[in-house]
Amino acid sequence: MDSVILTFLIIKWFFPIFAFKIFEEAGYKWWYSFIPGFNYYIWMKLTKRPFWWFAILIIPFIGFFIMLLLQVSTAKSYGKFKLWQEALAVFFPFAYFPYLGFSKDEHYYAVRPEYKKSTVREWVDAIIFAVVAVSILRMFMFEAYTIPTSSMEKSLLVGDYLFVDKMKYGARAPMTPLSFPFAHHTMPLTKNVKSYSELIKLNYYRYPALKQINNYVPIVFNYPEGDTVSTTYQSNASYYSLVRQYGHTRVNTDKRNFGDIIVRPVDKRETYIKRCIGIPGDTLQIIDGYAHINGVKENHKGILEFEYIVKTNGSQFRPNILSDLDITERYIFNPNTSEYKLTLTQESYEKIKANPIVESITPSLQTKEDYYKDNCIMYLFPYNTNYEWTIDEYGPIYIPKRGDVLEINSKNICLYSRLIETYEGNTLKIDGDDIYINGEKTDKYNVKMDYYWMMGDNRHNSADSRFWGFVPEDHIVGTPFIVWLSLDKNKALFQGKIRWSKTMRIPK
Repeated sequence: MDSVILTFLIIKWFFPIFAFKIFEEAGYKWWYSFIPGFNYYIWMKLTKRPFWWFAILIIPFIGFFIMLLLQVSTAKSYGKFKLWQEALAVFFPFAYFPYLGFSKDEHYYAVRPEYKKSTVREWVDAIIFAVVAVSILRMFMFEAYTIPTSSMEKSLLVGDYLFVDKMKYGARAPMTPLSFPFAHHTMPLTKNVKSYSELIKLNYYRYPALKQINNYVPIVFNYPEGDTVSTTYQSNASYYSLVRQYGHTRVNTDKRNFGDIIVRPVDKRETYIKRCIGIPGDTLQIIDGYAHINGVKENHKGILEFEYIVKTNGSQFRPNILSDLDITERYIFNPNTSEYKLTLTQESYEKIKANPIVESITPSLQTKEDYYKDNCIMYLFPYNTNYEWTIDEYGPIYIPKRGDVLEINSKNICLYSRLIETYEGNTLKIDGDDIYINGEKTDKYNVKMDYYWMMGDNRHNSADSRFWGFVPEDHIVGTPFIVWLSLDKNKALFQGKIRWSKTMRIPK
Protein backbone atom coordinates (compact mmCIF):
# COMPACT_ATOMS: atom_id res chain seq x y z
CA MET A 1 0.00 0.00 0.00
CA ASP A 2 1.25 3.50 -0.82
CA SER A 3 2.94 5.01 2.23
CA VAL A 4 0.94 8.24 1.87
CA ILE A 5 -2.34 6.32 2.14
CA LEU A 6 -1.07 4.16 4.99
CA THR A 7 0.12 7.16 7.01
CA PHE A 8 -3.16 8.95 6.35
CA LEU A 9 -5.24 5.99 7.52
CA ILE A 10 -3.22 5.46 10.70
CA ILE A 11 -3.63 9.11 11.69
CA LYS A 12 -7.30 9.01 10.80
CA TRP A 13 -8.11 5.81 12.68
CA PHE A 14 -6.52 6.83 15.94
CA PHE A 15 -6.82 10.61 16.03
CA PRO A 16 -10.14 10.67 18.03
CA ILE A 17 -8.48 8.93 21.02
CA PHE A 18 -7.44 12.42 22.17
CA ALA A 19 -11.17 13.14 22.65
CA PHE A 20 -12.05 9.98 24.63
CA LYS A 21 -13.04 11.98 27.72
CA ILE A 22 -15.16 14.29 25.53
CA PHE A 23 -16.96 11.23 24.17
CA GLU A 24 -17.73 10.17 27.73
CA GLU A 25 -18.96 13.61 28.78
CA ALA A 26 -21.22 13.72 25.70
CA GLY A 27 -22.91 10.51 26.88
CA TYR A 28 -21.02 7.89 24.87
CA LYS A 29 -18.68 5.12 25.94
CA TRP A 30 -15.14 6.44 26.21
CA TRP A 31 -13.75 3.43 24.35
CA TYR A 32 -15.83 4.31 21.27
CA SER A 33 -13.01 6.75 20.43
CA PHE A 34 -10.67 3.78 19.86
CA ILE A 35 -12.82 2.02 17.21
CA PRO A 36 -11.67 3.06 13.71
CA GLY A 37 -14.50 4.44 11.60
CA PHE A 38 -17.11 4.18 14.35
CA ASN A 39 -15.22 6.80 16.36
CA TYR A 40 -15.81 9.32 13.55
CA TYR A 41 -19.50 8.47 13.41
CA ILE A 42 -19.79 9.32 17.12
CA TRP A 43 -17.57 12.38 16.75
CA MET A 44 -19.82 13.78 14.03
CA LYS A 45 -22.91 13.11 16.19
CA LEU A 46 -21.55 14.94 19.22
CA THR A 47 -20.46 17.93 17.06
CA LYS A 48 -23.78 17.91 15.11
CA ARG A 49 -22.06 17.42 11.76
CA PRO A 50 -23.78 15.65 8.79
CA PHE A 51 -22.85 12.00 8.24
CA TRP A 52 -21.99 12.54 4.56
CA TRP A 53 -18.79 14.21 5.77
CA PHE A 54 -17.54 10.69 6.39
CA ALA A 55 -17.31 10.08 2.63
CA ILE A 56 -14.91 13.02 2.35
CA LEU A 57 -12.95 12.02 5.44
CA ILE A 58 -11.65 8.87 3.75
CA ILE A 59 -10.18 10.80 0.79
CA PRO A 60 -6.39 11.18 1.26
CA PHE A 61 -5.26 14.71 2.15
CA ILE A 62 -8.65 16.34 1.44
CA GLY A 63 -10.03 14.53 4.47
CA PHE A 64 -7.62 16.49 6.66
CA PHE A 65 -9.62 19.65 6.01
CA ILE A 66 -12.80 17.91 7.22
CA MET A 67 -10.93 16.73 10.29
CA LEU A 68 -9.89 20.33 11.03
CA LEU A 69 -13.53 21.39 10.84
CA LEU A 70 -14.44 18.64 13.30
CA GLN A 71 -11.75 19.91 15.65
CA VAL A 72 -13.14 23.45 15.51
CA SER A 73 -16.69 22.13 15.99
CA THR A 74 -15.51 20.23 19.09
CA ALA A 75 -14.19 23.46 20.60
CA LYS A 76 -17.49 25.18 19.83
CA SER A 77 -19.36 22.37 21.60
CA TYR A 78 -17.55 23.56 24.72
CA GLY A 79 -18.51 27.19 24.08
CA LYS A 80 -15.10 28.10 22.69
CA PHE A 81 -15.75 30.61 19.95
CA LYS A 82 -12.76 32.94 20.19
CA LEU A 83 -10.24 32.76 17.40
CA TRP A 84 -7.34 31.75 19.64
CA GLN A 85 -9.45 28.99 21.21
CA GLU A 86 -10.33 27.56 17.80
CA ALA A 87 -6.66 27.83 16.82
CA LEU A 88 -5.76 25.68 19.85
CA ALA A 89 -8.24 23.06 18.63
CA VAL A 90 -6.67 23.11 15.17
CA PHE A 91 -2.97 23.13 16.04
CA PHE A 92 -2.84 21.46 19.50
CA PRO A 93 -5.82 19.05 19.71
CA PHE A 94 -3.66 16.36 21.36
CA ALA A 95 -3.39 18.66 24.40
CA TYR A 96 -6.49 20.83 24.12
CA PHE A 97 -9.02 18.00 23.82
CA PRO A 98 -7.84 16.18 26.98
CA TYR A 99 -7.92 19.54 28.80
CA LEU A 100 -11.54 20.16 27.75
CA GLY A 101 -12.56 16.64 28.71
CA PHE A 102 -10.86 16.49 32.12
CA SER A 103 -11.21 20.10 33.31
CA LYS A 104 -13.95 20.65 35.89
CA ASP A 105 -14.32 24.22 34.62
CA GLU A 106 -15.22 23.15 31.07
CA HIS A 107 -18.55 21.65 30.06
CA TYR A 108 -19.90 19.98 26.93
CA TYR A 109 -23.09 21.59 25.56
CA ALA A 110 -25.48 19.24 23.79
CA VAL A 111 -27.13 22.37 22.40
CA ARG A 112 -24.42 24.77 21.30
CA PRO A 113 -24.72 28.21 22.98
CA GLU A 114 -25.37 31.29 20.88
CA TYR A 115 -22.40 33.47 20.03
CA LYS A 116 -22.52 36.96 18.51
CA LYS A 117 -19.49 37.63 16.33
CA SER A 118 -18.00 41.09 16.06
CA THR A 119 -17.65 42.69 12.64
CA VAL A 120 -13.88 42.18 12.74
CA ARG A 121 -14.31 38.51 13.62
CA GLU A 122 -16.79 38.01 10.77
CA TRP A 123 -14.26 39.49 8.34
CA VAL A 124 -11.46 37.32 9.74
CA ASP A 125 -13.59 34.17 9.47
CA ALA A 126 -14.62 35.09 5.93
CA ILE A 127 -11.01 35.64 4.88
CA ILE A 128 -9.87 32.37 6.45
CA PHE A 129 -12.72 30.48 4.78
CA ALA A 130 -11.93 32.09 1.40
CA VAL A 131 -8.23 31.30 1.65
CA VAL A 132 -8.90 27.67 2.63
CA ALA A 133 -11.60 27.19 -0.03
CA VAL A 134 -9.54 28.73 -2.84
CA SER A 135 -6.45 26.80 -1.71
CA ILE A 136 -8.38 23.52 -1.94
CA LEU A 137 -9.65 24.43 -5.41
CA ARG A 138 -6.16 25.46 -6.47
CA MET A 139 -4.55 22.28 -5.12
CA PHE A 140 -6.97 19.73 -6.50
CA MET A 141 -9.25 21.18 -9.15
CA PHE A 142 -8.30 24.32 -11.09
CA GLU A 143 -5.41 26.76 -11.14
CA ALA A 144 -4.75 29.92 -13.11
CA TYR A 145 -1.65 30.21 -15.29
CA THR A 146 -0.29 32.61 -17.88
CA ILE A 147 1.80 31.90 -20.99
CA PRO A 148 5.16 33.73 -20.67
CA THR A 149 7.00 32.47 -23.78
CA SER A 150 6.27 31.72 -27.42
CA SER A 151 7.13 28.01 -27.33
CA MET A 152 3.49 27.07 -28.04
CA GLU A 153 2.70 29.79 -30.63
CA LYS A 154 0.23 29.84 -32.36
CA SER A 155 -1.69 27.31 -30.31
CA LEU A 156 -1.16 29.23 -27.08
CA LEU A 157 0.01 32.83 -27.21
CA VAL A 158 2.26 34.95 -25.03
CA GLY A 159 -0.18 36.82 -22.80
CA ASP A 160 -2.80 34.09 -22.70
CA TYR A 161 -4.37 33.66 -19.26
CA LEU A 162 -5.79 30.21 -18.78
CA PHE A 163 -7.26 27.81 -16.25
CA VAL A 164 -5.70 24.39 -15.85
CA ASP A 165 -7.84 21.34 -15.09
CA LYS A 166 -6.04 19.21 -12.48
CA MET A 167 -8.72 16.52 -12.18
CA LYS A 168 -8.84 15.21 -15.76
CA TYR A 169 -5.58 13.27 -15.47
CA GLY A 170 -5.79 12.80 -11.71
CA ALA A 171 -5.16 15.56 -9.16
CA ARG A 172 -1.77 15.29 -7.51
CA ALA A 173 -1.70 15.55 -3.72
CA PRO A 174 0.74 18.22 -2.45
CA MET A 175 4.16 16.86 -1.59
CA THR A 176 5.06 19.92 0.48
CA PRO A 177 1.73 20.86 2.10
CA LEU A 178 3.18 23.55 4.40
CA SER A 179 3.14 26.49 2.01
CA PHE A 180 2.23 30.18 1.93
CA PRO A 181 -1.20 30.55 0.26
CA PHE A 182 -1.24 31.32 -3.46
CA ALA A 183 2.57 31.39 -3.77
CA HIS A 184 4.45 28.79 -5.79
CA HIS A 185 8.06 28.48 -4.67
CA THR A 186 9.06 32.03 -3.70
CA MET A 187 7.46 34.50 -1.30
CA PRO A 188 5.79 37.51 -2.96
CA LEU A 189 8.02 40.62 -3.32
CA THR A 190 11.17 38.55 -2.77
CA LYS A 191 13.64 36.84 -5.10
CA ASN A 192 14.97 33.94 -3.08
CA VAL A 193 12.81 33.49 0.05
CA LYS A 194 11.11 30.09 -0.04
CA SER A 195 7.31 30.13 0.25
CA TYR A 196 7.17 26.58 1.59
CA SER A 197 8.55 24.42 4.35
CA GLU A 198 9.87 20.88 3.94
CA LEU A 199 9.19 20.07 7.59
CA ILE A 200 6.45 17.77 6.27
CA LYS A 201 7.28 15.95 3.02
CA LEU A 202 4.81 13.49 1.52
CA ASN A 203 5.42 10.81 -1.09
CA TYR A 204 3.94 11.15 -4.54
CA TYR A 205 0.24 10.30 -4.70
CA ARG A 206 -2.23 10.96 -7.52
CA TYR A 207 -6.02 10.66 -7.24
CA PRO A 208 -7.85 8.52 -9.81
CA ALA A 209 -7.87 10.06 -13.29
CA LEU A 210 -10.98 10.78 -15.32
CA LYS A 211 -9.01 10.10 -18.48
CA GLN A 212 -5.59 8.84 -19.54
CA ILE A 213 -3.12 11.17 -21.24
CA ASN A 214 -3.13 10.70 -25.00
CA ASN A 215 -0.70 11.83 -27.68
CA TYR A 216 -0.77 15.47 -28.77
CA VAL A 217 -2.74 17.00 -25.87
CA PRO A 218 -1.34 20.17 -24.20
CA ILE A 219 -0.02 19.42 -20.72
CA VAL A 220 1.10 21.57 -17.79
CA PHE A 221 3.95 20.00 -15.83
CA ASN A 222 6.79 20.81 -13.45
CA TYR A 223 10.11 21.49 -15.16
CA PRO A 224 12.08 18.22 -14.84
CA GLU A 225 15.49 19.93 -14.61
CA GLY A 226 14.13 22.37 -12.02
CA ASP A 227 15.17 20.21 -9.08
CA THR A 228 18.39 22.22 -8.72
CA VAL A 229 18.39 25.94 -9.53
CA SER A 230 20.80 28.85 -9.75
CA THR A 231 19.02 31.79 -8.09
CA THR A 232 20.61 34.11 -10.66
CA TYR A 233 19.42 32.21 -13.74
CA GLN A 234 16.34 30.47 -12.27
CA SER A 235 14.73 28.45 -15.11
CA ASN A 236 16.20 30.65 -17.86
CA ALA A 237 19.18 28.31 -17.89
CA SER A 238 19.11 25.00 -16.06
CA TYR A 239 21.70 24.28 -13.38
CA TYR A 240 22.85 21.24 -15.35
CA SER A 241 23.42 23.23 -18.54
CA LEU A 242 25.44 25.75 -16.53
CA VAL A 243 27.57 22.94 -15.11
CA ARG A 244 28.20 21.54 -18.59
CA GLN A 245 29.20 24.99 -19.79
CA TYR A 246 31.19 26.38 -16.84
CA GLY A 247 32.05 23.36 -14.72
CA HIS A 248 30.69 22.07 -11.41
CA THR A 249 33.17 23.88 -9.18
CA ARG A 250 32.63 27.35 -10.60
CA VAL A 251 28.83 27.12 -10.69
CA ASN A 252 28.71 25.99 -7.07
CA THR A 253 31.24 28.49 -5.70
CA ASP A 254 30.88 31.64 -7.83
CA LYS A 255 27.97 33.29 -6.02
CA ARG A 256 28.58 36.61 -7.74
CA ASN A 257 27.62 35.20 -11.14
CA PHE A 258 25.42 32.25 -10.24
CA GLY A 259 23.93 33.17 -6.87
CA ASP A 260 22.91 30.41 -4.49
CA ILE A 261 22.33 26.87 -5.70
CA ILE A 262 19.06 25.62 -4.25
CA VAL A 263 17.11 22.37 -4.45
CA ARG A 264 13.34 22.31 -4.95
CA PRO A 265 10.83 19.48 -4.42
CA VAL A 266 8.84 18.26 -7.43
CA ASP A 267 5.68 20.27 -6.78
CA LYS A 268 7.63 23.52 -6.28
CA ARG A 269 9.53 23.45 -9.54
CA GLU A 270 8.71 25.86 -12.36
CA THR A 271 5.61 25.01 -14.39
CA TYR A 272 5.86 24.55 -18.16
CA ILE A 273 3.23 23.91 -20.82
CA LYS A 274 4.00 21.86 -23.93
CA ARG A 275 2.30 19.35 -26.17
CA CYS A 276 2.56 15.71 -25.10
CA ILE A 277 4.03 14.21 -28.23
CA GLY A 278 4.94 10.79 -26.85
CA ILE A 279 3.26 8.72 -24.15
CA PRO A 280 4.64 5.73 -22.18
CA GLY A 281 5.62 2.87 -24.49
CA ASP A 282 5.98 5.02 -27.62
CA THR A 283 9.05 5.22 -29.83
CA LEU A 284 9.70 8.76 -31.05
CA GLN A 285 11.80 10.02 -33.91
CA ILE A 286 12.08 13.55 -35.31
CA ILE A 287 12.63 13.78 -39.05
CA ASP A 288 13.00 17.18 -40.73
CA GLY A 289 11.55 18.82 -37.63
CA TYR A 290 8.39 16.68 -37.53
CA ALA A 291 7.82 14.11 -34.79
CA HIS A 292 7.03 10.54 -35.79
CA ILE A 293 5.41 8.30 -33.20
CA ASN A 294 5.84 4.56 -33.76
CA GLY A 295 6.66 5.36 -37.39
CA VAL A 296 3.64 7.62 -38.00
CA LYS A 297 4.10 11.36 -38.67
CA GLU A 298 2.44 13.63 -36.12
CA ASN A 299 -1.08 14.79 -36.91
CA HIS A 300 -2.83 17.01 -34.39
CA LYS A 301 -4.83 20.21 -33.97
CA GLY A 302 -1.88 22.31 -32.83
CA ILE A 303 -0.45 24.96 -35.16
CA LEU A 304 3.20 24.15 -35.83
CA GLU A 305 5.80 26.82 -36.56
CA PHE A 306 9.25 26.38 -38.08
CA GLU A 307 12.13 28.70 -38.89
CA TYR A 308 12.82 29.45 -42.57
CA ILE A 309 15.42 31.33 -44.58
CA VAL A 310 13.54 33.63 -46.95
CA LYS A 311 15.64 35.13 -49.78
CA THR A 312 14.25 38.21 -51.51
CA ASN A 313 15.25 40.10 -54.65
CA GLY A 314 16.94 42.68 -52.43
CA SER A 315 13.74 44.35 -51.28
CA GLN A 316 12.42 44.22 -47.74
CA PHE A 317 8.90 43.37 -46.58
CA ARG A 318 6.81 46.25 -45.40
CA PRO A 319 6.25 45.86 -41.60
CA ASN A 320 2.49 45.70 -42.04
CA ILE A 321 2.85 42.60 -44.26
CA LEU A 322 4.58 40.64 -41.49
CA SER A 323 2.12 42.01 -38.94
CA ASP A 324 -0.87 41.00 -41.06
CA LEU A 325 0.57 37.47 -41.29
CA ASP A 326 0.80 37.42 -37.47
CA ILE A 327 4.56 36.83 -37.55
CA THR A 328 5.32 37.70 -33.95
CA GLU A 329 8.72 36.05 -33.49
CA ARG A 330 11.73 38.35 -33.75
CA TYR A 331 12.89 38.37 -37.36
CA ILE A 332 16.23 39.32 -38.92
CA PHE A 333 17.05 40.75 -42.34
CA ASN A 334 20.58 40.43 -43.70
CA PRO A 335 21.11 43.14 -46.30
CA ASN A 336 24.33 41.47 -47.55
CA THR A 337 22.48 38.31 -48.59
CA SER A 338 18.95 39.77 -48.90
CA GLU A 339 17.73 37.05 -46.56
CA TYR A 340 15.20 36.98 -43.72
CA LYS A 341 15.05 34.45 -40.92
CA LEU A 342 11.32 34.04 -40.25
CA THR A 343 9.25 31.75 -38.04
CA LEU A 344 6.23 30.66 -40.07
CA THR A 345 3.16 28.51 -39.81
CA GLN A 346 2.09 26.53 -42.87
CA GLU A 347 -0.46 29.24 -43.71
CA SER A 348 2.00 32.14 -43.43
CA TYR A 349 4.59 30.07 -45.35
CA GLU A 350 2.24 29.79 -48.33
CA LYS A 351 1.49 33.53 -48.30
CA ILE A 352 5.14 34.57 -47.95
CA LYS A 353 6.12 32.17 -50.74
CA ALA A 354 3.59 33.83 -53.05
CA ASN A 355 4.96 37.34 -52.40
CA PRO A 356 6.57 38.72 -55.60
CA ILE A 357 9.79 39.84 -53.88
CA VAL A 358 10.54 36.29 -52.63
CA GLU A 359 13.05 34.31 -54.67
CA SER A 360 13.32 31.24 -52.44
CA ILE A 361 12.21 29.93 -49.06
CA THR A 362 14.16 27.16 -47.32
CA PRO A 363 13.55 25.39 -43.98
CA SER A 364 16.27 26.27 -41.46
CA LEU A 365 16.91 22.70 -40.31
CA GLN A 366 19.68 21.41 -38.09
CA THR A 367 21.00 18.29 -39.84
CA LYS A 368 23.21 15.44 -38.64
CA GLU A 369 26.20 17.27 -40.12
CA ASP A 370 25.50 20.18 -37.73
CA TYR A 371 25.87 18.05 -34.57
CA TYR A 372 29.53 18.90 -33.92
CA LYS A 373 29.47 22.29 -35.64
CA ASP A 374 26.63 23.49 -33.36
CA ASN A 375 28.06 21.71 -30.30
CA CYS A 376 24.78 19.84 -29.71
CA ILE A 377 26.43 17.65 -27.07
CA MET A 378 26.35 20.65 -24.70
CA TYR A 379 22.61 21.21 -24.75
CA LEU A 380 20.73 18.31 -26.37
CA PHE A 381 19.66 15.27 -24.34
CA PRO A 382 21.38 12.87 -23.68
CA TYR A 383 24.57 15.03 -24.01
CA ASN A 384 26.61 12.13 -25.34
CA THR A 385 28.37 11.53 -28.66
CA ASN A 386 26.89 8.03 -28.79
CA TYR A 387 23.74 9.85 -29.94
CA GLU A 388 24.54 12.44 -32.62
CA TRP A 389 21.06 13.96 -32.63
CA THR A 390 19.94 17.50 -33.47
CA ILE A 391 16.70 19.34 -32.77
CA ASP A 392 15.40 18.46 -36.26
CA GLU A 393 16.94 14.99 -36.65
CA TYR A 394 16.42 13.24 -33.34
CA GLY A 395 16.05 9.66 -32.20
CA PRO A 396 14.65 7.10 -32.41
CA ILE A 397 14.16 7.04 -28.65
CA TYR A 398 11.90 4.80 -26.57
CA ILE A 399 9.73 6.42 -23.89
CA PRO A 400 9.66 4.15 -20.81
CA LYS A 401 6.49 3.01 -19.10
CA ARG A 402 5.87 1.63 -15.62
CA GLY A 403 6.88 -2.01 -15.41
CA ASP A 404 9.35 -1.91 -18.31
CA VAL A 405 12.57 -3.85 -17.82
CA LEU A 406 15.18 -1.75 -19.61
CA GLU A 407 18.33 -3.30 -20.98
CA ILE A 408 21.10 -0.94 -19.86
CA ASN A 409 24.74 -0.78 -20.84
CA SER A 410 27.64 1.67 -20.93
CA LYS A 411 26.40 3.13 -24.24
CA ASN A 412 22.73 3.77 -23.45
CA ILE A 413 22.94 4.49 -19.70
CA CYS A 414 23.13 8.21 -20.53
CA LEU A 415 19.49 7.95 -21.64
CA TYR A 416 18.32 6.54 -18.33
CA SER A 417 20.77 7.75 -15.65
CA ARG A 418 18.61 10.71 -14.61
CA LEU A 419 15.50 8.51 -14.63
CA ILE A 420 17.20 5.98 -12.35
CA GLU A 421 18.84 8.44 -9.94
CA THR A 422 16.85 11.67 -9.78
CA TYR A 423 13.32 10.63 -10.69
CA GLU A 424 13.20 7.20 -9.04
CA GLY A 425 15.64 7.77 -6.17
CA ASN A 426 18.29 5.08 -6.71
CA THR A 427 22.06 5.28 -6.44
CA LEU A 428 23.92 4.76 -9.72
CA LYS A 429 27.60 4.05 -10.27
CA ILE A 430 29.27 3.46 -13.62
CA ASP A 431 32.65 1.76 -13.56
CA GLY A 432 33.89 1.26 -17.11
CA ASP A 433 31.41 -1.09 -18.74
CA ASP A 434 29.95 -2.15 -15.37
CA ILE A 435 26.77 -0.52 -13.96
CA TYR A 436 25.80 -0.65 -10.29
CA ILE A 437 22.34 0.31 -9.06
CA ASN A 438 21.96 0.57 -5.28
CA GLY A 439 25.32 -1.17 -4.97
CA GLU A 440 24.43 -4.18 -7.12
CA LYS A 441 25.94 -4.87 -10.53
CA THR A 442 23.22 -5.15 -13.17
CA ASP A 443 22.39 -4.83 -16.86
CA LYS A 444 18.65 -4.30 -16.35
CA TYR A 445 16.42 -1.73 -14.69
CA ASN A 446 12.74 -2.08 -13.71
CA VAL A 447 10.95 1.23 -14.36
CA LYS A 448 8.69 2.46 -11.52
CA MET A 449 6.83 5.34 -13.22
CA ASP A 450 5.35 6.29 -16.57
CA TYR A 451 7.22 8.86 -18.66
CA TYR A 452 6.21 11.36 -21.34
CA TRP A 453 7.83 13.35 -24.14
CA MET A 454 6.86 17.03 -24.34
CA MET A 455 7.53 19.44 -27.23
CA GLY A 456 6.48 22.96 -28.12
CA ASP A 457 4.55 23.77 -31.29
CA ASN A 458 7.12 26.49 -32.08
CA ARG A 459 9.74 23.88 -32.92
CA HIS A 460 12.75 26.18 -33.24
CA ASN A 461 12.03 28.23 -30.12
CA SER A 462 11.02 25.71 -27.48
CA ALA A 463 12.99 24.34 -24.53
CA ASP A 464 11.46 20.89 -24.30
CA SER A 465 12.21 17.18 -24.02
CA ARG A 466 14.83 17.42 -26.74
CA PHE A 467 16.87 19.42 -24.24
CA TRP A 468 16.11 17.63 -20.94
CA GLY A 469 14.58 14.27 -21.78
CA PHE A 470 11.67 12.43 -20.24
CA VAL A 471 8.95 13.96 -18.06
CA PRO A 472 8.00 11.66 -15.14
CA GLU A 473 4.36 11.11 -14.27
CA ASP A 474 4.81 12.72 -10.82
CA HIS A 475 5.64 16.02 -12.60
CA ILE A 476 2.28 16.18 -14.43
CA VAL A 477 0.07 19.03 -13.15
CA GLY A 478 -2.90 19.05 -15.51
CA THR A 479 -4.20 20.28 -18.85
CA PRO A 480 -5.42 23.75 -19.94
CA PHE A 481 -9.16 23.79 -20.53
CA ILE A 482 -9.97 27.44 -21.28
CA VAL A 483 -8.16 30.67 -22.15
CA TRP A 484 -10.24 33.24 -20.29
CA LEU A 485 -8.22 36.30 -21.36
CA SER A 486 -5.62 37.02 -24.04
CA LEU A 487 -3.48 40.16 -23.96
CA ASP A 488 -1.04 41.46 -26.55
CA LYS A 489 1.92 42.84 -24.58
CA ASN A 490 3.02 44.97 -27.54
CA LYS A 491 -0.19 46.99 -27.74
CA ALA A 492 -1.81 49.65 -25.57
CA LEU A 493 -5.06 49.07 -23.70
CA PHE A 494 -7.30 50.89 -26.18
CA GLN A 495 -5.30 49.88 -29.26
CA GLY A 496 -6.07 46.19 -29.44
CA LYS A 497 -4.33 44.98 -26.28
CA ILE A 498 -7.15 42.56 -25.55
CA ARG A 499 -7.30 39.87 -28.23
CA TRP A 500 -11.06 39.48 -28.19
CA SER A 501 -11.04 36.74 -30.84
CA LYS A 502 -8.61 34.72 -28.72
CA THR A 503 -10.45 35.18 -25.42
CA MET A 504 -12.71 32.44 -23.98
CA ARG A 505 -11.33 29.78 -26.32
CA ILE A 506 -10.60 26.09 -25.75
CA PRO A 507 -6.90 25.24 -26.25
CA LYS A 508 -6.20 22.54 -28.82
